Amino acid sequence: MSDSDNWKARTRAVHGGIRRSQYGEVSEALFLTQGFVYDSAEAAEARFQSTGSDEFIYARYGNPTVAMFEDRIAGLEGAEDAFAAASGMAAVSGALASMLRAGDHVVAARALFGSCLYILEDILPRYGVEVSFVDGTDLAQWRAAIRPDTRAVFFETISNPVLEVIDIAAVADIAHAAGATVVVDNVFATPVYSRALSQGADVVVYSATKHIDGQGRTLGGVILGSAEFIRGTVEPYMKHTGGALSPFNAWVMLKGLETMDLRVRAQARTALQLAHALDGHPGLARMIYPGHPSHPQNVLVETQMGAGGTVLALDIAGGQRAAFAFLNALRVTVISNNLGDAKSIATHPATTTHQRLPDDRKAALGITLGLVRLSVGLEDPHDLIADITAALEAAAIGDP
Repeated sequence: MSDSDNWKARTRAVHGGIRRSQYGEVSEALFLTQGFVYDSAEAAEARFQSTGSDEFIYARYGNPTVAMFEDRIAGLEGAEDAFAAASGMAAVSGALASMLRAGDHVVAARALFGSCLYILEDILPRYGVEVSFVDGTDLAQWRAAIRPDTRAVFFETISNPVLEVIDIAAVADIAHAAGATVVVDNVFATPVYSRALSQGADVVVYSATKHIDGQGRTLGGVILGSAEFIRGTVEPYMKHTGGALSPFNAWVMLKGLETMDLRVRAQARTALQLAHALDGHPGLARMIYPGHPSHPQNVLVETQMGAGGTVLALDIAGGQRAAFAFLNALRVTVISNNLGDAKSIATHPATTTHQRLPDDRKAALGITLGLVRLSVGLEDPHDLIADITAALEAAAIGDP
């Protein structure tokens, strides 16, 4: 057993997976190269026949900097292996497409990010994959939908943007009884609070663009699971279809992992303060935060994660007019469509991230015209509370 086997998460996030060059650099080396040189034709032939973890061929197949990121995030997540992807959606589509074929059946929670819905509703059915959707919080619907030919189930452990929380262990038990693989998008839970693999998930997907980078710089994604799944199923698909993470972005992600635990815990503490400050505010039709006692799955959240994460949903009383007035009145919080950033970000899902959904689908998912997704950053909590309450007052009088 090596010393690293006993390291705690924050130590793994700083030191895990390091491959130092002959120069002994402190910061991880950035290998900006698309290919690698061989000493001889025989060495090139041997390299292409090898499966060694440090024998690289082409950046689309693997790279030392990318491999460091994969090893580090796998160690944090408690996964056997990981494959880094160009974006979170490259990771979602790669995890699913690499394992599915015509005739397979997938069951998915219906409350999903708009691009995830596009993969499941539009792309997979083109290739003969049947997809059934369920209310992710209703275990009876999972039991009814899963069939003997169900190959996979897919859900966001905390849904985007209405923050429903799905019981990972319970759904995994139902899926595994039918032989299905459990694939979860865990971005809202973050690697800091994630226990998805130990709770029954087989494959975990992250958009590294969010909390892993956490500072609005680069795109990235990662698929985590068993070594057999990652190297036997995911890697052949990803390396031939071209969804690889760039070495520079991998280096940025490595730097992000060093501070992720500190950032995410601070953001989650602020999010809880905001939830308590805003609960019952007259300008809100609803305040949704998984870590607040008012959340319908709060007990599950405490068991499954131990904290409520970094995102709230605020349903502004007065609909879209009031929501836009609220957004336009913000002075600290910025308007964008990302999350998990050092800066607090407000998003209006009905007109941005989920705008392609028909109105009846939005209504069924709880995406009202007044709903604002609030990703909490690293600002002082008092400044954020003052910013948001002032914007709510401006929305109430219609004067941003």
